[in-house]
Amino acid sequence: MTLVFETPNALKDSVGKHLGYSDWLSIEQDRVNQFAEATGDHQWIHVDVERAKDGPFGAPIAHGYLTLSLVSYFLPQIMEVQGFDFAVNYGCNKVRFPAPVPVGSRIRAGAEVVSAEDFKGAIQSIVRVTVEIEGKDRPACVAETVSLYYPEKK
Repeated sequence: MTLVFETPNALKDSVGKHLGYSDWLSIEQDRVNQFAEATGDHQWIHVDVERAKDGPFGAPIAHGYLTLSLVSYFLPQIMEVQGFDFAVNYGCNKVRFPAPVPVGSRIRAGAEVVSAEDFKGAIQSIVRVTVEIEGKDRPACVAETVSLYYPEKK
């Protein structure tokens, strides 16, 4: 269930709180191949299924940046911020890929508000997103996303 914040200021009350989880998403070879086409990253550990079976991971794996890009897919399932004119993705403070995502596995994300504060006429939020691999102890990706929410014009 998506947690709704009626205004960006409401994020301030959730600092330090875990917001919940997204749905699970299956990572299939077709998605990995499409990402390779979009980015030009055709490294064999991602796209050569037969060679990857004998490689270091025993199967093809998703690109780390594919996993990171799916944060934009997962976050709206976890949280929704309302009551602003526009918002921008300001960047990431930290991104790590502790474990590879084998093709055929399922991943989901959890989110926690790290901070929310006034910043140059906006509210800046930092949300730590942890992408989990079903049945694995180590996460696939941990990223601190930074967003700026600009107030509604009166």
